[in-house]
Amino acid sequence: MAGTDEDAVAAADDALYVLTAVLLTPAKFPSVLGDDYPEACAALGLPPLADGYGLVLGQDGDGARWTVVIDDVSLVAVAVASWDCGMEYDLSPDERTVVTALPGWPLAVAVAAPGVPVPHDPGPESTDQPALCPPDTSVWGPAQRRLGADEIALQWAQWREQIDDAEFPMPGGEAGSQAGAPGDGTKAGADAGASTGEGTSAAAAGQVVAMDEAVATDDVVATDDRTGAGTFGHGGVRRVLAEARAYIDTPPPLGRVRSSFAPGDARTLRADGPGWSLVARTDDIAFVLLDEEPGEVLPVGRGPSLPGLLEALDKMAVRPS
Repeated sequence: MAGTDEDAVAAADDALYVLTAVLLTPAKFPSVLGDDYPEACAALGLPPLADGYGLVLGQDGDGARWTVVIDDVSLVAVAVASWDCGMEYDLSPDERTVVTALPGWPLAVAVAAPGVPVPHDPGPESTDQPALCPPDTSVWGPAQRRLGADEIALQWAQWREQIDDAEFPMPGGEAGSQAGAPGDGTKAGADAGASTGEGTSAAAAGQVVAMDEAVATDDVVATDDRTGAGTFGHGGVRRVLAEARAYIDTPPPLGRVRSSFAPGDARTLRADGPGWSLVARTDDIAFVLLDEEPGEVLPVGRGPSLPGLLEALDKMAVRPS
């Protein structure tokens, strides 16, 4: 057992009422827990195994919250896919697949098991370790920034239709000196994780940024002081694009760059780094969120360099099996 003792596993396994489940794998993990797969595993005290885990969140007969970690990833994947399609699925992990049972929930869950006491943390008689709790998303920070990126990836069409391509400055022209000029914006309140009750709102202030060739060069040091927001675009976005390009030469921790399905021949690309998240379609534009700019969603036009950067990131990205 990892992270707990056999008594805690037995307590969690005794009449556990399953409420939901999520995958914890290199290609798909609750991003609220970290910028990459090892970081998400560390938040739960788990080693980052190559095949990943399934997290089963439920309550015992006394109403206590438990997170049961299993190594049967396929079982959880089938359950989540069934629930997403509105189908019933009885998720009952075999006790031989249980890796550990952790007190508490690492994610916000909006439902409770019927007929048992309201959800609460297990008492000291059941476990000798602190109970897990969801990251604080009441204020803007890394967790809420990542949830905002999740929302954009899930609701791409709604976010994309609010961006007028005509507003993107053209590199090299007169409009290029106006990069960072305000564009149309919106607010989003879509649920970023329906099965767990995760969600966030991100105000799209709509600062439109064109990706100039200069942004993609290796010798760019993307800081506001050196580049200026009005030269080739928003200083924070320049930094993000430079750091994302650096991933191509120096691969980041597993899960920092992920690729998932999108309509047509495109892919939805997700990249994260210290203080930033990027969401893009390989055949379209990108959106950037920054820790230092609460609620801001910064669209990045394709320009001459973004397509190549997205293609290179997609080739190195982790993909669902």
